[in-house]
Amino acid sequence: MLDLSVSSGLFEWVILPALIFCARICDVSLGTIRVIFISKGIKYLAPAIGFFEVIIWLLAIGQVMNNLTNIASYIAYGGGFAAGTFIGMLIEEKISLGLTGVRIITSDDPARLVQYLRSQNYGVTCVDGQGANGRVKMVFSIIRRQNLPDVVDVIRRFNPGAFYSVEDVKSVSEGVFPEERRRFSIPYSEALRYFRKGK
Repeated sequence: MLDLSVSSGLFEWVILPALIFCARICDVSLGTIRVIFISKGIKYLAPAIGFFEVIIWLLAIGQVMNNLTNIASYIAYGGGFAAGTFIGMLIEEKISLGLTGVRIITSDDPARLVQYLRSQNYGVTCVDGQGANGRVKMVFSIIRRQNLPDVVDVIRRFNPGAFYSVEDVKSVSEGVFPEERRRFSIPYSEALRYFRKGK
């Protein structure tokens, strides 16, 4: 016969904490995606994700509250939050939604850098400036976030000593961008466009 005490102990100390851990990974990851969608103006998907996020959180916290003497539940809850944060960051890197502004400041001639970026269909603006150690060139470009690693590689190749900064851009009226890389038959950024504000 099955030993009920062993079965109960297995559920309490292994299965239940594992379920809590997985639930926290799911709800924290969804929370990360929801915040990203809010910041990008995707107003219809963010509430839907929030609905499922809070339902999963309620299930997880309910199990913790029902097993207040089980220290494994606390550890699983905290561990799931940490793991969910990390996984959410990985997801955020993968989907790479939105636009990014790149500002490059260099004392060297950026002509080859500018020419290469324009040949790849990036919109580039180049102006003169005055830095702490003399005259500099400032190069500005608004790019899709998914193209940022490529642009950084180009900067390091043509002007390795250049200073550059990167910042999120909420929206632009128009611009010049390379053709979007398609991982699927319909790019997810194009699909999500219909969920943005004003669409």
